[in-house]
Amino acid sequence: MEAAGIATVSLSVLPAVTASVGAPRVAGIAYPMGVPLGSPGDARGQRAVLEAALRVLETARTPGETVPLPFEWPTPLEKARFPAAEPPPISQLIRRRPWLYLRLLRGEIPL
Repeated sequence: MEAAGIATVSLSVLPAVTASVGAPRVAGIAYPMGVPLGSPGDARGQRAVLEAALRVLETARTPGETVPLPFEWPTPLEKARFPAAEPPPISQLIRRRPWLYLRLLRGEIPL
């Protein structure tokens, strides 16, 4: 998309990992895994996060730049649990082929 002239930004709860795989711009947010936009049902809060992430398109100037968003989760992150119906695809892959985890840490996308 970037090569076609369409600017992109990635919203990430693990901004260092997202930047390491070559994302052009990263909006980092200190929210729990699985809910980067905010609590389920909180439309106002989710919209605020989305608008802040889109503003990163205006402020991030260097490739791979990470911009922390000014939001805090209301409870300690260690206590925030949102069980998913099933693990995300990357977790399923690592569970089946654990040796790929090291490649992921090096910034290589395991296929």
